[in-house]
Amino acid sequence: MIKIFEYNSITKDEIFSREEEKVNVEKIVEDIIDDVKKNGDEALFRYCEKFDGAKLSSLEVTKEEIEDALTKVDPKLLDILKEAKENIEHFHKCQKRNSFIINDKDGVVMGQKILPIEKAGLYVPGGTAAYPSSVLMNAVPAKIAGVSEIVMVSPPTGGSINPNILAAAYVAGVDRIFKLGGAQAIAALALGTESVPKVDKIVGPGNAFVAEAKKQVFGKVSIDMIAGPSEILVVADGTNDPSHIAADLLSQAEHDKNASAVLVTDSLAFAKEVQKEVERQVKLLPRFEIASTSIDNNGKIIVTESIDEAIEISNALAPEHLEICVDNPFDYLDKVKHAGSIFLGKNCPEALGDYMAGANHTLPTSGTARFSSPLSVDDFIKKTQYTYFTKDAFTRIADKVAFFAESEGLSAHARSATVRKENK
Repeated sequence: MIKIFEYNSITKDEIFSREEEKVNVEKIVEDIIDDVKKNGDEALFRYCEKFDGAKLSSLEVTKEEIEDALTKVDPKLLDILKEAKENIEHFHKCQKRNSFIINDKDGVVMGQKILPIEKAGLYVPGGTAAYPSSVLMNAVPAKIAGVSEIVMVSPPTGGSINPNILAAAYVAGVDRIFKLGGAQAIAALALGTESVPKVDKIVGPGNAFVAEAKKQVFGKVSIDMIAGPSEILVVADGTNDPSHIAADLLSQAEHDKNASAVLVTDSLAFAKEVQKEVERQVKLLPRFEIASTSIDNNGKIIVTESIDEAIEISNALAPEHLEICVDNPFDYLDKVKHAGSIFLGKNCPEALGDYMAGANHTLPTSGTARFSSPLSVDDFIKKTQYTYFTKDAFTRIADKVAFFAESEGLSAHARSATVRKENK
């Protein structure tokens, strides 16, 4: 059962505590990465058979397999995928940056070039649930950034990738797809093998093994983030429908046994109604075992004196998803300091953001919204700066460059400035 706490009777540690199944994966992942490094495709085929029960003759998905998958997808879903893609494009096109040039000083030109990364690797889970929405959320910003090649990996079940995932990849314009999952897929993208190209950045969520693999290959490639279990914090007053708020809490609880669902409200009576609704609705879910474990271990309802106090709790928690379910949500928007994505008002459930709204659903978790941001076009670009000085312009500043260098004890730096002035 989801527990109710009075804010003044619970410590901060208790508010933010989360029970998680601890799995020691570091050595296992290290060995897998080393195996892929040494044995390439041979190791990948072996792991596909061991972990996915798939004895494959080829790792890459063919054009014919994609065409076959499209015939198996509900036409209604295909239309929705296309509409969602358009919404995601509409939002993310506004994130595009422009290069700039500065030439307002005589003889001096400086600037910054915005360049896309060349190859991006996209990991798409295929375990307890398949998420075609994640394909769109990761691939569309990469396309807008101008990434030359998007390489997707997803674990095969029965020798093939979920048709809905392949359909989403087709809609999003993914360039190459491989039947790979787990730490071995991350290793292949980071290191490259006979079949799988080495990429410059790896994005996308995964289980503990995937997260650990991303952590271990960081530096060889860039990564988006180390994503933890999903979480939602709902700030709601007593004028809401309890069944709506209960459904929103369960929308995250069904993701993962380690997920966290928290309601902060200024009404004890409303808190009790939501508690009853959560208990009623969780029994109706196909993923009952996962959702009920999440709710029992990490579900909380906290009763505060005011909505302002609820926002303070949210800022301290820095949740992945924040719903502000009040009639005047924009009054609180500027008070939110830390959140991955904010959903404003009573008609904006987090699920809307997962699928159709257009803002990205790949978000910082575990309090990292204090310093991290949602996945965006920025994740698929790099910035290169340049500087040009004429002889006269450099001569005017050479002595200052040299003096600065000498103050740091770097006489060769200083000499590289003064020698040009002497040669003039």
